[in-house]
Amino acid sequence: MKTLKLALTIVLLLSAVALQAQDRYLTRTGHIKFFSKAPLEDIEANNNKVLSIVDLSKGEVAVDLLIKAFEFEKKLMQEHFNENYLESDKYPKSTFKGTFSVPEGLKSMTDGVYELDVKGQLNIHGVTNDIETKSTLTVKGGKLSGELKFFVAVKDYKIKIPNVVVKNIAEQVEVTANFEYEPYK
Repeated sequence: MKTLKLALTIVLLLSAVALQAQDRYLTRTGHIKFFSKAPLEDIEANNNKVLSIVDLSKGEVAVDLLIKAFEFEKKLMQEHFNENYLESDKYPKSTFKGTFSVPEGLKSMTDGVYELDVKGQLNIHGVTNDIETKSTLTVKGGKLSGELKFFVAVKDYKIKIPNVVVKNIAEQVEVTANFEYEPYK
């Protein structure tokens, strides 16, 4: 009888650990795009090597990306972006850490689309600012995906734009992100 109780206790503990692990989801292949619409030129860059983790038990999200992983249509733009504007050798990463309220259906991974208000801290170019944005997490067939869109004011992150190209870069840059998460084990 003691052996049966011990075996049941072990099974229950392992089940609890497995269930807890299912509360966290990870991707290393998230996608972030920024778009700058300006009078003289539109600029777009994509980064497909974005790390993100979501913890549904705590209502937390974290995003981490390398600035040099942004790819531009024109190599000269990419060079100026890394060397002159974002100074990616000095500030190689951008991060976001945020929180949100977790709806019951999301906690149980019930299929559906969940609109969330996310609050957190965005760090770009060595400067951290509080931001609030809307995000969508979608559960479909046990899979979790996420998307969001927000705007970043270049001056809020002390990114200096030379006067000669100031009309080439928007004051507010649109940022969109898409993530396809996997259970984190």
